[in-house]
Amino acid sequence: MKSVYRTALTLLSHRSLNPNPITLLSISTTITTLTQQTFHCNRSFTSMAAANDSSSSSPTSAIVEKQFHDFRHRLEESGTLRDRIKAVATQIESTTRMMHSSLLLIHQSRPIHEVLEKAKTQIDVLKDLFSQLAEIVRERPGEYYRYHGDWRTEAQQVVSLIAFMHWLETGDLLIHTEVEEKLGLNASAFGLDVEDYLIGICFMSNELPRYVVNQVTAGDYDCPRKVLKFLTDLHASFRLLNLRNDFLRKKFDGMKYDLRRVEEVYYDVKIRGLGSNVVPKGDQTIQET
Repeated sequence: MKSVYRTALTLLSHRSLNPNPITLLSISTTITTLTQQTFHCNRSFTSMAAANDSSSSSPTSAIVEKQFHDFRHRLEESGTLRDRIKAVATQIESTTRMMHSSLLLIHQSRPIHEVLEKAKTQIDVLKDLFSQLAEIVRERPGEYYRYHGDWRTEAQQVVSLIAFMHWLETGDLLIHTEVEEKLGLNASAFGLDVEDYLIGICFMSNELPRYVVNQVTAGDYDCPRKVLKFLTDLHASFRLLNLRNDFLRKKFDGMKYDLRRVEEVYYDVKIRGLGSNVVPKGDQTIQET
């Protein structure tokens, strides 16, 4: 456009000393024609540039759009699966609450067999729920730990309660494979995470100091000795692990305080001359003189 006006001004400057109406009219017509030609040229150039931009960017836009459509589909599927897992985890949590409320009666000096009989009725329920959980997770092979956080807390609580029940019956530690067997889990397909098992055992140890105090109050003065030996061996076993500074390490540190509380009860009983005169030491027991 600027070149058009420059041409027109040049013509005017040359003709201004000898103005002629016919000449001016011719110049005006020339300016109009040049302006229209320039306008059409600019429109054609803009249309071509837009077409070129559209043709060059269109494939990339389609690829990006398809990618995010795929992402949306995956996230929706993952969210649906996670909701199903959480629904089952909620039922597991509700069942463990019922088990825990039944086991609390053990602190009221109720007969062990009576307390355990009521709590054991929930194990079959848990077995069925973990079976449902395994079926859901198997829909996404290889993604166990992607969704593991949605039920790990409930699994740890289950381990704690079942291990405590086993200890009340036998006085021994419930090992990892036995927990899987009780819950109907298959280590190759859907097993119990090792850290969940260890944290559950730490939770179980938290119940023992209270149990010891209540048993001594009820007149069972030999209970502190048994629990002290069990916790000493358990604590020594945990020390074999190279634990990082994480939640499991914190729970293991808490076990030391459980052991100390049981030791205090045991020494109080010994000082008062109550209970048997057998002192636990490692895996052996020695008779005091």
